[in-house]
Formats: sequence, C-alpha cells, structure tokens
Amino acid sequence: MTNVLAASARASPSRQEQDNLSAVIKTAANRHRCHRSPGFFRLIFSMRSNPYNFAGAAGHIVQAKGETRMSNAKQTLLVDKSTPGHWRVTLDNPPINVIDDSMYDAFYDLVGEIEVDAALKVVTFESANPDFFIAHYGTAGPRSRFGAPPWIDAATRLARSGVLSIAVIRGRVRGGGSEFTLACDIRFASREKAIFGQPEVGTGLIPGGGALERLPPLVGRSRALEIVMGANDFDADIAERYGWINRAVPDAELDAFVADFVHRVLSFDRQALQAAKSIVNQAGLPDPVALMATQDIFFQTFAWDGAKERLPKLCERGIGQPGDFELNLGRHIGNL
Repeated sequence: MTNVLAASARASPSRQEQDNLSAVIKTAANRHRCHRSPGFFRLIFSMRSNPYNFAGAAGHIVQAKGETRMSNAKQTLLVDKSTPGHWRVTLDNPPINVIDDSMYDAFYDLVGEIEVDAALKVVTFESANPDFFIAHYGTAGPRSRFGAPPWIDAATRLARSGVLSIAVIRGRVRGGGSEFTLACDIRFASREKAIFGQPEVGTGLIPGGGALERLPPLVGRSRALEIVMGANDFDADIAERYGWINRAVPDAELDAFVADFVHRVLSFDRQALQAAKSIVNQAGLPDPVALMATQDIFFQTFAWDGAKERLPKLCERGIGQPGDFELNLGRHIGNL
C-alpha cells in the first residue's frame, strides 16, 4: 500500500505560497479580526509558519472501565468498548463539533487500535451534539503532531481494515465532516435531523479530504457536480435518493435500526466478514495517490483570489460559531 502518511510529510509549500497566505492572513485580520473566532477559517491564521498545517493536539489512548478516551486537552473521542466486537465512538468537540487536529490525531490513534484488535468486527461513529454530527473543519487548537494531519492515511487504513465502520448521522455534516462520513463503510442517517453539504467551492476553496474522489462513484458524476459546485445543503431523503448515504431512517427508529444491524453483523464469522470486505474494496476505494494530489491542490486554494475575498466575509458572518449562520450555512453561502 502507498505510504500516504510519508507522502503527506514530504509536502512543503513554496515561498510564493507562504507569501500569498501571509497576505491573506494580514488582510483578513486587519479587516475582520477573524482570528478571535474559533471557527473553521481560523485555519488561515494557523498557517503562518507552515501553510500545510491545520491545527490540533494529538491524543493517546487511556483505558477506563470499558471505555477509551483520546487523552488530550480536548477529549474529542469517547470510545465505548462494553459490547464485545463493537466499539461505539462518540464525537464530542463543542460548541459545534468541528473536526480539528485534535480529532484528526485522535482518529489516527484510534485506527491504530482498531487494526490490532483481533476481536473487533464493527465500529460506529455518532455525535454528542444533536445539531452537528461534524460541522466542518475547525482550528481552534494547537497543530497536529504530524504537521499536516494524517487524515488520508488514517481513512485509507480504516477502509482497508477488516472492521466495518458505520456513521450514524444526526445533525449537520458538511465539508470535512461529510468527508469523514464518506470515508466510513456505511452511512445511516436520521431522516428528520441529518443535513449534508460540501460548501467549499462557495468559500473559494475545493473539497480536499476525499469528497471529490468518493462522491462520484456513489452518486454519479452529474450529482457529484451538483453537490460540490452548488455548495448547498441536502436533506437526508435526497442524500438517500442520490446514494450519498445508505438509508434515511426515521429519527425515533434510528438507534434501534443501527443496534439491530450491528447485532446481526456481530453474529457472523469474522473471517467471512473480512474476506467479503476485502474483495469489495478491490472495486470500491479511491486511489490514495489521487487523494493526496487533491489535498495538495486544496492547500493551494487559500492563495486563490476567490478565497482571499470570501474567507474574511465568512469570518465576519459567524463561521465556526453557534447560531443561524452555521445552522443554515448552505443558504448563507449562496448570499455572501
């Protein structure tokens, strides 16, 4: 397998890219003081010394009464191991459950644990926040211990593992959050409460964490273009119709539905489960090299004119903060 983490570590910004980003930082800071906001687009300001860093603190794993926490200043993952063969992971990064470097690094560590547990069959991911499964990228914390967070490497390894990963989606899941769920093997969502979006193009950027590679095989080229280039929100019924998710389930029935599905999978032989997933993977996974190439372009987009114009406006409007702008981001992105 391609060593994606090593490839990521080799990436380095040019002097011109550093100068361009410094200009963006200075302009936005002077105009809007957006660096005081905890939201997604503080990413720009965390890139002074290295534009290929997002931000975040790594976590190591601590065992306690059947649970695992990624131990860091912000404990963003809580892993319940009380059911043999099933780990239940809760994503918890208040106030709007952004995915930042602390979560990326903790996820990387979690995947390492998943890979070595010989009894594990299923891991489910859910949110502690009913309004946001994962809002999008966020960068309020210190940087990843890897420099650039090893998202592509961790996501690729999880997909290639013998463990079935399931996203149980309530609330908004946009940008990097949507890409997190796309990296899971299966996506079940609340019909009433789940909202999906890839808003990056509306901010002057492009999706850089796998949406451009994973969406087309799921929804088709035309619908992928609608999702990405329209940068709007989609409800769970449309997401199901398009193939973005496996099923939209009535919210009152979702937990029982997932529990029944997990129980069924746990009753099957692990060797058969692993073999079946491995063969499906031969036709169903994106090329890690292509993922890295897109990520490299994503880093460059922060120096594009559109990003320079739009990012400060987003900061001024309240990106990354609880409120109407985040709750209805798809609508607001179209009216910047």
